[in-house]
Amino acid sequence: MPTLIFDHQSSEEHDMGQGHPERPDRIRAVRKALEAERFKGLERRQAPQATVQQISRVHEQSYVEHLIAAVPEEGLVRIDPDTAMCPASGEAALRAAGAIIGAIDAVMNGDANSAFCAVRPPGHHAEPNQGMGFCLFNNVAIGVQHARQIHNLERVAVVDFDVHHGNGTQAAFWSDPNVLFASSHQYPFYPGTGGEDETGAGNIFNVPLGAGTGSALFRQGMERVVLPALEDFDPDLIIVSAGFDAHARDPLANIRLDEEDFEWITGKLVDVAGEFCDGRIISSLEGGYDLEALENSVSAHLAALMRAQ
Repeated sequence: MPTLIFDHQSSEEHDMGQGHPERPDRIRAVRKALEAERFKGLERRQAPQATVQQISRVHEQSYVEHLIAAVPEEGLVRIDPDTAMCPASGEAALRAAGAIIGAIDAVMNGDANSAFCAVRPPGHHAEPNQGMGFCLFNNVAIGVQHARQIHNLERVAVVDFDVHHGNGTQAAFWSDPNVLFASSHQYPFYPGTGGEDETGAGNIFNVPLGAGTGSALFRQGMERVVLPALEDFDPDLIIVSAGFDAHARDPLANIRLDEEDFEWITGKLVDVAGEFCDGRIISSLEGGYDLEALENSVSAHLAALMRAQ
């Protein structure tokens, strides 16, 4: 069954201001990747809007309502020093969270084994009571709770290979043994979390990588820590926080991966999904700030994701 693509025009309209690295051109680069001949046959679906109730499975309802009410009618409103909203940001954030909900529904209904959510803003830094680091709502965490509460899945795994640690996802599931969170990331680095000693209820697996790390150590960490942890966990569903800012060309970090590394790890995750959860794997876009690297990395990632069966 072919991979589904979930997106929405509002992802391009969310704009945090001139010169901001998390800019609309990012989603244009992703869409350019999706225009390649090998992806033209994939079904595209419009991301629905997540509801306050769905988002509040992860975030405090007061935070959700406050954030939605704070969307400006014009100009920008700042959430933290790195994160702002424009008039289009509210819908974009609701659609970004809704994309993974729609993807999970589609995969669980048997429409496909895999899906890629080509949306922004990203989500993995958003904690239960605050947005930060370019993120408003934690899309992946919202997806986890939707899969568990609506589709009655017992064990959901999240694998995050963004160059920044997914502190928000870790915080959401810190003490929950039925959610595995595994992350590779530059360390020490923003947001300051992600040490090997951060293990939660035995469900957190961090692979901190020093600045300048390349393919060999990244792959070693995945094979030594993340993949065995996934297999031991025996997930019902795998969700990927797919950040591509660990690419050597990326201006915001200092890990030296390339497109082949993203295709390799995606392929490994697809293999685990095939063995343990009937091929069910869903990916949602996180970081990646060099446009050429982002386009090429998404192409490699999606090519591997399409092998899910």
